[in-house]
Amino acid sequence: MTVVGPHPRDTAQPGPPPTGPAAPAPTRAGRARVAATAALVAAVAAAVAGTLHQGDHESVPGRLLAGYGLAWTLFAAAVWSVRKVPARAATVLVLAGAAAIAVAGLTAQPRTSNDMYRYAWDGRVQAAGVSPYAHPPAAPELAPLRDAWLFPDRATCEGWGLTHTAAGLCVRINRPTVPTIYPPVAEGWFFAVHELSPADSRHKPLQVGGAVLAFATTVALLVVLRRRGDPRQAPARAALWGWCPAVSLEAVNNAHIDTLGVLFVVLALGTASAGTRRGALLGAAVAVKLLPVLVLPGALSGQRGPTRVLRVVAAAVAAVALAYLPHVVSSGAGVLGYLPGYLHEEGYEPGHVRRFALLRLLLPDTAAGPAAALLIALAALYVWRRGDPARPWRGALLVTGTALLLFSPSYPWYSLLVVALVALDGRWEWLTVTLAGTVLYLAGRLLPGFPLQAWAYGSAAAVIAVAAWLRSGGARRLPRRRSDAA
Repeated sequence: MTVVGPHPRDTAQPGPPPTGPAAPAPTRAGRARVAATAALVAAVAAAVAGTLHQGDHESVPGRLLAGYGLAWTLFAAAVWSVRKVPARAATVLVLAGAAAIAVAGLTAQPRTSNDMYRYAWDGRVQAAGVSPYAHPPAAPELAPLRDAWLFPDRATCEGWGLTHTAAGLCVRINRPTVPTIYPPVAEGWFFAVHELSPADSRHKPLQVGGAVLAFATTVALLVVLRRRGDPRQAPARAALWGWCPAVSLEAVNNAHIDTLGVLFVVLALGTASAGTRRGALLGAAVAVKLLPVLVLPGALSGQRGPTRVLRVVAAAVAAVALAYLPHVVSSGAGVLGYLPGYLHEEGYEPGHVRRFALLRLLLPDTAAGPAAALLIALAALYVWRRGDPARPWRGALLVTGTALLLFSPSYPWYSLLVVALVALDGRWEWLTVTLAGTVLYLAGRLLPGFPLQAWAYGSAAAVIAVAAWLRSGGARRLPRRRSDAA
């Protein structure tokens, strides 16, 4: 048995401090690596800004797709380069680069989504003391709140993001004849941004709010990865979120509210143990947008005791219920808004053919939806029973990424949650889910009739499968098997 005595530092006599250097001076090669990485990050920001100034996704989808491709290529090179930069310099680069790429998203008005205009309207409605679930934007009860920005006076009502209603209104808000779909925590964010915005500031405050949320998520990732992972890898992992072009384009330029839910998820998995606090943060994320409910199995990874499971689930349910309660009192069942209609419109029902592209290659259309639900349930059960409680984000990434592969949505902002989970776990191959959604969203207009949905998500699934095989040691086992056969 080894006896541990007092540390020499505790018994040594006071003396002069050491005179040697605290850390080795940076070499010429190290300085060159820092400069090269900084140049690559600046190129990502320039590529994003240049792409956004090409136009919108309806008029120039090919240009946007080419610009996105360039930005993603530079992003991959920058993340690869920062891996060799010393941790302190890499942290500075990650924060400065995240800020620069977020600013690039602020250089133009929204280009590929008009969801943000509904956010601005919902904030305005709440500021007037009206529930956002009570009336659709085109309702005559809300006519005094209309202005020339969201309701432009155009006889033809032609242009990107404009909708002409049957009553003759020209509206910048999508689906103006139905109530809002967004949960109450999201509505709280819209109200807060409206209250803090200068008069007639239009889209810019929501974009700035998106930039703040995106940068805060980068900081949260750095903190979590330093405390719960390898500090040397923390900057490169955080760069997978902070430098990702999808974050600048979807979280900042389009100001998608998904980013607020992503921040809650990172805090839940990275700064809270499996208990009430984690459940409450996850509940807040679900009350921003429903997608983070897929993170719950990962949050319960390896938790077989009923007490901890109950604490997490009960806290999440309570957080959602408390967020909805004031709106239920004022609007009743209207708090569901357009959610049922949205699910029908987007094809999330048996027999629809706008979803489940990979499953429909093997199954009848009517069986694809139930099969997807079953596979997600099996993945959730596996993560809960066999997941690593020290890395809850790994199981969360598996369930969330699998769900997006199976449902194959055409909206790339849905996968912002996947980007953050990739940053926590380091499994970069799941970023192909984000790329698949982006390609499907933009190239669908360029390739009419081509089965792009199946090809895009099928390619992503293939990359993920090959990467999983390589990570499991498949490439090392193959030569051994050949040798044994010989």
